[in-house]
Amino acid sequence: MGNFLRVVVFSLITIVLFAGYSGWGIPQIKPAPPPKEEKLDLGAMTMDRFIALGEKIYKGKGTCTLCHNELGRAPMLDNAAATAAERLADPGYQGTAETVEEFLYESMVDPTAYVVAGFGKKGTNDTVSPMTDVSAGSTRLSEAEISALIAYLQDLAGAEVTVEIPTGVAEDDGEEDGEEGEARAPLESAEEVIEEFACGICHVIAGEEGELGPDLSKIGADRDRDFLRRSILDPNAELTEGFEEDMMPPDYGEQMYAKELEMLLDYMAGLKEGE
Repeated sequence: MGNFLRVVVFSLITIVLFAGYSGWGIPQIKPAPPPKEEKLDLGAMTMDRFIALGEKIYKGKGTCTLCHNELGRAPMLDNAAATAAERLADPGYQGTAETVEEFLYESMVDPTAYVVAGFGKKGTNDTVSPMTDVSAGSTRLSEAEISALIAYLQDLAGAEVTVEIPTGVAEDDGEEDGEEGEARAPLESAEEVIEEFACGICHVIAGEEGELGPDLSKIGADRDRDFLRRSILDPNAELTEGFEEDMMPPDYGEQMYAKELEMLLDYMAGLKEGE
């Protein structure tokens, strides 16, 4: 009986210590707050500052450089404003824009209106763009942010900047008062995670047919959870043959809740031949 009591006491102490360590000893993972929408004030915003804002969005929240870079995954945008008139006159153009500014806007919210030769989705004969609407999905640029991005692209190409600075919104980027964006509600399924983080833009997964990254439709047959976890949290750690470094954002571990990451891993581990 004495040995039994000692075992019970030891077990209880172990459970209490483990619970305490789990609750307070392990840092809780919280995703970074969503990017704050840039707010503009006509009285305070000069055109130079507006263009600089567009550059900030281009290299940051807009994630434009993820695809539009020297790796050739998408067309370079250095001269996008300069070539817009030529593309408007192209017989393959299917949009409704009439000016350079309208074309640049349309190329962001309806990218399939004009697909540069060689950059369409596979099997579509360059009639469907792999790019998604920047005002939706995980990017969610506001109208003001899109305008700033257009101004930057026009300036980058040495073209006339025709964009008008938005009015009627007070500027408050949250830097002076230290405020941050409110935390979003956790996603409820792996499919929601895939949609929120736009995985289908680059990968074949969950009915999406991205072509920029490895095909994940049967990834669970070849890779275990440890590899999948490492690939998401540190995508440059072990590259799939044929793919370059920095093709995937390195901060998904900061953006996802731990629960979301585990749901995604469960889903991907189950993607096998015939399943």
